[in-house]
Amino acid sequence: MSTARSTAAGKVLRVLAAFDRERPSQTLSQIAQRTGLALSTAHRVVAELAEWGALERGEDGSWHIGLRLWEVTSGCPRTQILRDAALPFMQDLYEATHENVQLAVREGTELVFVERIAGHRSVQLLTMVGSRFPVASTGMGRVLLAHAPPDIQEDVLRSPLRAWTPHTVTDPKTLRAQLDRIRREQVFVSDRQLSPDTVAVAAPVRIGRAGPVSAALGIVVAAGSTSRAGGLRGPLREAVHGISDALGRRARTTP
Repeated sequence: MSTARSTAAGKVLRVLAAFDRERPSQTLSQIAQRTGLALSTAHRVVAELAEWGALERGEDGSWHIGLRLWEVTSGCPRTQILRDAALPFMQDLYEATHENVQLAVREGTELVFVERIAGHRSVQLLTMVGSRFPVASTGMGRVLLAHAPPDIQEDVLRSPLRAWTPHTVTDPKTLRAQLDRIRREQVFVSDRQLSPDTVAVAAPVRIGRAGPVSAALGIVVAAGSTSRAGGLRGPLREAVHGISDALGRRARTTP
């Protein structure tokens, strides 16, 4: 076991890492099993995290991420600046479409969703704010992958790609061609790649119109709405231009 994993901080991080989208709530025994910590050690770490507010205990006795940790992570400068710039345009886009509108960033070879606007009539999604997916698994992720550094692209293309649905593109050669097309066309329609029930339209958000890609903005509609998805290209392009301009102005005025 590495020194980092055996330190007090390492044990805390192992406990926090035990929670994810598939396991948002766990018992103490499950936490100990997932982290490899002794039950007594897991109990001590969980108690300390709960005292600070990073973990909270549900009525059924299981543990989940606490409000205090969410408050800390929501202040991340990278995402806070992006969300502040994007939200007005996301709200306008939602009012124009009444469909799910999502904002995501790339971290390594993963996609992280940082903001979302959805109505009660919007199609059900697998994704949520804070959730992570392999970057090649979603339309927004493929937009980010298309503009990622070459070593990141090659790392993803060399790795086995999960078939989330029968429609998911998993062939590296086909995916490479798709990434080339995304770079040319900028707006990408992803047909049932992550879920058999959804189609996504995604585009890159830049820091200024011609600057580096900072995030991806997407609209998700019900499968069978491919023709409607095509009609969302224009409104989406306007929104990403607005966000990109706002981020560009922010970059120019920041010392």
